[in-house]
Amino acid sequence: MAVAEALGDAGPAPASPYPEEHRAVARAVDRRRREFFAVRACARRAMEALGVPPAPVLPDGNGAPGWPPGLIGSMTHCAGYRAAALARSGGPASLGIDAEPHGPLPDGVLSHVARPAERDRLTALAARHPAVHWDRLLFSAKESVYKAWYPLTGRWLEFHQADIEIHPPAGPAAPGRFGAVLLVPGPVVGGRRLQRFEGRWTVRHGLAATAVTVPAGTRTTPTARYFP
Repeated sequence: MAVAEALGDAGPAPASPYPEEHRAVARAVDRRRREFFAVRACARRAMEALGVPPAPVLPDGNGAPGWPPGLIGSMTHCAGYRAAALARSGGPASLGIDAEPHGPLPDGVLSHVARPAERDRLTALAARHPAVHWDRLLFSAKESVYKAWYPLTGRWLEFHQADIEIHPPAGPAAPGRFGAVLLVPGPVVGGRRLQRFEGRWTVRHGLAATAVTVPAGTRTTPTARYFP
């Protein structure tokens, strides 16, 4: 697995050398174009780390990245940060990463994102660990779960179709963990239908970051190393 990331928004985003990428965002606003090219520059750095020739990464009809043959991966970008995580096919079955500004969700968003049981758990976590914006972390975890889900199914996964329980870190240097129970039929991986994804999270550099790795076999232990 290879991860490439970039902090900060200083300077212009690297221009894509691929005309097809330029065509994909030809009608987008400047900010969207900058994010699109910058995160793909990270993706090509990750390709290089894997010994894979650089290639364009074009969105499919739902906006998900289309990876060159032999690769799986995930990308994320937000203000001041962008990253890509890639692996060769035959390793993990799927990856999902997400980063968000570490701040509270806008008013009204949590009720749309979280199930009642999730909101109850967030309240308990906030009472014990008030420095973490657990609502934003839950949103990021749901994004990572979706990004790992979609390549395996080709279908949308609504926020309420996964129930996520977040666990604080076991120690000062350890990442936090979360488990996501899928409330719709899960993907079949390695001959087994998976109804649960596992992930990790961290809060650093003003960001809340989450990652999900779905192994190719029957184990569901997270192995992603994606933490800014």
